[in-house]
Amino acid sequence: MQAIVVTPVKDALSATLETIEAIQNAKGNFYYWVFNDYSTAETRMALEEAQKKMGFQLVHLEELTKNPSPNYKTVLQLSQKNALEAGLPLIIVESDVKVQKDTLDGLVTFAQSNPRTGLVGAITHDGEGKVNFPYLKFNKYKNQAAVKTDRSLSFCCTLISRAFLEKYDFSNLDKSKDWYDTHISNKSLEMGFENHVLMDLPVWHRPHGSRPWKQLKYKNPILYYFKKWFSGKDKI
Repeated sequence: MQAIVVTPVKDALSATLETIEAIQNAKGNFYYWVFNDYSTAETRMALEEAQKKMGFQLVHLEELTKNPSPNYKTVLQLSQKNALEAGLPLIIVESDVKVQKDTLDGLVTFAQSNPRTGLVGAITHDGEGKVNFPYLKFNKYKNQAAVKTDRSLSFCCTLISRAFLEKYDFSNLDKSKDWYDTHISNKSLEMGFENHVLMDLPVWHRPHGSRPWKQLKYKNPILYYFKKWFSGKDKI
């Protein structure tokens, strides 16, 4: 096996099933876990049917924690445990991302060839093949194969190396936060690792497809920031 691959799921069923199918059809050998984070009964049933057909591991987080969604910290902690026990790196592919055949294998190959790697992410594209959120800031590097960066990586489609997993315990993650990509990106650099974005390894990203309420950021930013700051959502 080359890596543990995980996908956190919160409804957005159609896109989620595309994500799962693309991962199952990707080149290479991987353990694949899907973490259902308090989705609807409809999504739960559909995931269970998909599991029967495709054979991935399915975890319903409502059976493990009473904490309301999002439970990214729990996903990261369980995934780190699984990866360390297997002696493998961890790849996170979120449910609004569709990988290509060589995406996962490409991430593993890069990390193996660059032993100082902490995190390495695949560049995100829209449906027309243009660099999109959250990596618009890397658009100027589109003629390079890989970019070493001290900027934060997103967990859209990102490998976390075995060496970093062995050095930083995810039980130390701040439980008051919802998302940890910025924090973990910074920790990787603090501990002497290098972070990269692979410009020649694109994935199709539908921004915030896994958390539809966040589309408010573009449609109604006032309401978005009200929910973010006054309703305690989206804490980074």
